[in-house]
Amino acid sequence: MSLATNGERTSGLPIRYLLVLWLMVLSAVAYLDRTNISVAGIEIGQEFGISKILLGRIFSAFLIGYAGFQIPAGLLARRLGPRRALGLLGLWWGLFIALTAMIPRGTTVALLILIGLRFALGAGEAMMYPAASQFVERWFPVKERGKANGFIFAGIGLGAGLTPQIVTTIILHHGWRASFGFSACVGLTAGLVWYLLARDTPEEHPWVGDAERALIVSTRRVAAEGEDDAARYGKRGVPWGDIFRSKPILALTVSYFSFGYVAWLFFQWMYIYMAQVRGVNLKTSAVYAAFPFIAMTIGCLLGGIVSDWIAARFGLRTGRCVLPGVALAVTAVLLVLGSRADDARTAALVLALGAGILYLAQSSFWAVSADIAGEYTGIVGGMMNMGGQLGGACTAWVTPLFAKWFGWNASFLIAAGLALVGGLMWLAVDPNQQLAMARGNDARHEVAPAE
Repeated sequence: MSLATNGERTSGLPIRYLLVLWLMVLSAVAYLDRTNISVAGIEIGQEFGISKILLGRIFSAFLIGYAGFQIPAGLLARRLGPRRALGLLGLWWGLFIALTAMIPRGTTVALLILIGLRFALGAGEAMMYPAASQFVERWFPVKERGKANGFIFAGIGLGAGLTPQIVTTIILHHGWRASFGFSACVGLTAGLVWYLLARDTPEEHPWVGDAERALIVSTRRVAAEGEDDAARYGKRGVPWGDIFRSKPILALTVSYFSFGYVAWLFFQWMYIYMAQVRGVNLKTSAVYAAFPFIAMTIGCLLGGIVSDWIAARFGLRTGRCVLPGVALAVTAVLLVLGSRADDARTAALVLALGAGILYLAQSSFWAVSADIAGEYTGIVGGMMNMGGQLGGACTAWVTPLFAKWFGWNASFLIAAGLALVGGLMWLAVDPNQQLAMARGNDARHEVAPAE
């Protein structure tokens, strides 16, 4: 990339894509920081005498904090802007992950300390995707939002896929505490780089040229013709009643609950499932546990591209809604087949395919939240993500119980049933029905499909 002295770009990748690629890195770091405890869980349990069921409580603490602070995080992201919000997140990561590594050996209250630290980490990390979604709404035209979200959420697969390899290697050579120290340093660095590179809007960024800026703002929603949108951004009243009465938003939230339940089955239990249920050794389990996350990365990237392609040719509703509905239904089938496979390798491959198909839907959730919500994307995205993380918390809580009482096949069957429900919810979603930009307006208005 080269830049002219007046800030006009003369060649290279558009600035919005350079920044969204770093958001992919931040997304990967987020999943390194939230799934490292799943890999280290066996060692942590052995050191402090914590059972698998109690480990589930620790996993749930993160998700309860994460889910409970989604809407406040969306409000804060809207007020601070994505630059400061995600820079602050880097500091939060570093602090609470480092504190986890410092838990005293031999303490009798390790369970309470871990629950408290994971809750706090989750509460801070609630900022990640509402702020990222706010960035996409400000920086990307409608026709590119599926692709942009695909890049961001591809970081989930990268982070969760690399975590078993990296954390296992560090644990084997230096212990589980060193793996958390590594995660803390990575989080701090990633947040600092974002703060230095990013700006809240393309109008503020010195590297954005006139052509790119004009393309971005051409489909951006404003409350009134001729209004200074940048000056009013983040200062308008929030139409809370419209948000909580919106059928598309409620349907998205329920569907994302189902999505989160299934996704966290992979994030929190795949490693333990392969090691203790399928009987593979530590290193092999780390390899098999990485399969779903490689598939998730591919699914995120393809899902965003395919969603934008379909929307451009068949309309916004078809492009945004058909793909995730079908993906969730197919995932349900693959969860049942994978859990009943005879050997560990086949189970890992079929379940990985299910994870990849599931993540074809990921970018559509967040693209639709931006399509519907406009300036309130962070808040609506936070509400939707709260549903997803409550689903994940339920996974952490009930999966070991159902596995103990009825077997692991029953745990996967429950996840499959929820995936089907999530797919059906997309029948009630229409991204052309947008929230009004200010109080007193109609709750929704129709917009023309993106070109």
